[in-house]
This record gives sequence, C-alpha cells and structure tokens, in this order.
Amino acid sequence: MKTINESRPYAWVPSLYLGEALPFSAVMLISVIMFKEMGLRDGQITLYTGWLGLPWVIKPIWSPIIDNLKTKRWWIVSMQFLMGIALALVAFTLPTNFWLQGSFAIFMLIAFASATHDISADGFYIIGLPDKEQELYVGVRNTFYRIGMVIGQGGLVLLAGYLQTWAKESGNSDFSFSLSPYRFSILESFHFSPISISWIVVFLILGILMFLLGLYHAFILPKVETAVHDRFNFKEQLREFERTLNVFVDKPHLISALCFILLFRLPEGLLTKIVPLFLTRSTAEGGLAMSDVDFGFIYGTLGVIGLLLGGIVGGWAVSKWGLKKCLWPLVLCITLPDIVYVYLSYVPTDQVWLIGTCVCIEQIGYGLGFAAYTLFLVHFSRGERSTAVFSICTAGQYFGGVMLPGMVSGLISENIGYQNFFWLVMAFCLVTFAVTACVKIEAQKE
Repeated sequence: MKTINESRPYAWVPSLYLGEALPFSAVMLISVIMFKEMGLRDGQITLYTGWLGLPWVIKPIWSPIIDNLKTKRWWIVSMQFLMGIALALVAFTLPTNFWLQGSFAIFMLIAFASATHDISADGFYIIGLPDKEQELYVGVRNTFYRIGMVIGQGGLVLLAGYLQTWAKESGNSDFSFSLSPYRFSILESFHFSPISISWIVVFLILGILMFLLGLYHAFILPKVETAVHDRFNFKEQLREFERTLNVFVDKPHLISALCFILLFRLPEGLLTKIVPLFLTRSTAEGGLAMSDVDFGFIYGTLGVIGLLLGGIVGGWAVSKWGLKKCLWPLVLCITLPDIVYVYLSYVPTDQVWLIGTCVCIEQIGYGLGFAAYTLFLVHFSRGERSTAVFSICTAGQYFGGVMLPGMVSGLISENIGYQNFFWLVMAFCLVTFAVTACVKIEAQKE
C-alpha cells in the first residue's frame, strides 16, 4: 500500500477531476443539445434533463454507504468503468425507435454513477493528500474539472457539428435497415441520419475516454485506505444524519440563510438550460440559429473559460476584502449581465464575435457571483459537522437554484417566447437582491 507521501498526486489529481467533469457535461448539457436536434420541444428537454439532476440533490443520502463499504478507490474505478459502458450504450440507443426512453434511462444511470463518483473522488482527495498538498492542488483540480467541461460541452459538441456539416456537404442522407427477418421484436429497425450518427460518435468517444480513465486509475491511484465491510450500521447512520440535521437547524439566522441558499441562483437556474436552446434554435423559432460548431466554441469553450476566470477573480476579491464587503458587488456581477440575452433576443445576429462577447460577459459575471455564493456556504457550514452541513447546503442550492427552475424553464419559454422569458429572468433578479439583503454575515467571518 502506498503511503500519502508516495501517492504522486500530479499523476492522478488532474485525471480524477477530468473524469468527474466528462459525465456531468454529458448528462447536463450535451444531452440538452442532442435532445433538441433529435426533435424535442424546450419544455420536454428541460423537464427530462431537469430530472437528471436529482442524484446530485440526494447524494448525501447514500454517501455514508460509500464511506463505509469497500474503499473510495474501488468506488472511483468501478464508477468510471460503469459510466464508460453506459455512455457507449447511449450511442447504441440513438438509431432505434426507442431512443428517447433508452437514452433517458441510461442518462439517469450515468447521473447516479457520476454523483457517486463525485462523493468518492472528493473523499479520496482528502484522504489521499496531506493538508498542505490539498491546498496546493485545489487550483489543479478546479482547472482540470473545467478542462473536462470544455472537452465535453465544447470540443465534443463542436465535433458533432463538424460531422453533421460533413455529412450534408458530402450528400450522405438518412438510411435505415430492419432486423425483423431475424425476429428481433424490440429492435425492429435502425434509422441513421447525419444527426444521429454525429451523436453516436460523440458518445462512443465519451465512453472510450471514461473506460480508459478507469483503466488508468486502476493502476495509478494510490491505495491509501483499507476496505471496510463490517462498520456500516444503518440505524447508526440514521442517528448520525439526525444529529447533522439538528446541527443544521441550530445554525444562527437559519431562515434568512435558507432563503439565500435556495433562491440566490434562481435567475441563473432559469437560464442554464434555455440559453443553449436559444442560441441554437432557428430564427423562425426565436433563436440565433448557431451551428453546433459555433456553439461548441463560444458557449462550450469560451464561456467555460470565462466562468473559470470569474471564479478565480471572485475568490481573490473575497480573500482580499472579505465576504461582507464583496457580497453586493459580486451579486450585481451575477445578475445584471443577464441583460445580454434580452439584447440578443431583440437584436438577432449571426455575428459570432458579438454573441461570443455577450456570452463571455455573462459567464464571467456568473463566475464572480458564484464564488461569493460558494464562500457563503463554506462560512455557514463552519463549526460542528462542517462537512456534512456543507453537503446539505450544496444539495439544497442545487435543488432550489438549479433543478426546479431548470425543469420549468422550457415550459415557460415555450408559452411566452424567448424575449419575454429573458425579461422574466431579469425580474427574478429582484429575488436574488431580496435574499441577499436579508442574509446575515458576521464581520468576523471576513
């Protein structure tokens, strides 16, 4: 067994968080673009993909099992192999007549596996590195997580666009073949189109990447813990969870903090799934008709880089001047730039540089504001059972600020149109202002 000092973190920290980002981007963003191109409406897309966020909300429920069964190393490698196989299976459902049911079921499996992988990876990072190296590598893990997002929602979406363009320019049309003579009742026929073929290639690549990461980590991850089989006690875990809830509800200023945790991200939660749809829908549907190539570069690459830069600057600002002084400026940064989408909905353009500028402004602002929000969660969780309390906070913020608004956003945009939807998002910025005005931040926590 390797000791912590022999673990060579430079060999596994980057790849570990690359493997955390790829399945998340597949489930939460690539699926949105794919479902749109496969013919689903906005309301259907946001509802279905919204449900896929459920595992990240409820993952604190089964995290004690991961802590007390096998090792975190075992869970990481097993989940990466499982996700590799599952992502490849998504590709095989796409040319079938049950592609929606099949892909959604597999996406849900990937979502649960990815949430389990997140728990294991974060826990392994803590036990696999001494405190000083944890601080040293925190920038590395965040950077490679964003690189994984760029590969997923940037590079692979861009690849899908190139494949579709190539197929159309080369004159390749749809084709089908039937398996009915061979009595495969479920797989009566396969239908291939440039769109389905492009996403088949994307998900096969994702599956291969995750499987290779599993192989790599099976050899490179240090063995820094012993497998446990006899410590898990369900009743004791329930008592531990009850104690954690008691600590949580005894926090000072709980009501204002809960409102802040649940509602701060409401405007961004509404935007998250609609912006990709708005950018790629046709002009007849009120969108900007961006190609997958342009979208992958602008939103999936430049947007993610802008988000990363905003987070870095926001964290630096809070560390220099304190959360109490920086809160309102950073709140304005996360809300006011949303107006760029109102502008784009009124002035539709095919100028990629203009769209890219607007997206980067909004994403940098999002990164700035989200840094303050995350640090508030850290400050609120300090004290007894800080890790467990923080886990509850992150689950609550994802449920109230991402999952629920994301699920209904498509239905709203379908009924009122993109222009009115973006004005509604600006109106909901008042909710962010209200919960910020009410939240209490002690001066000594700066």
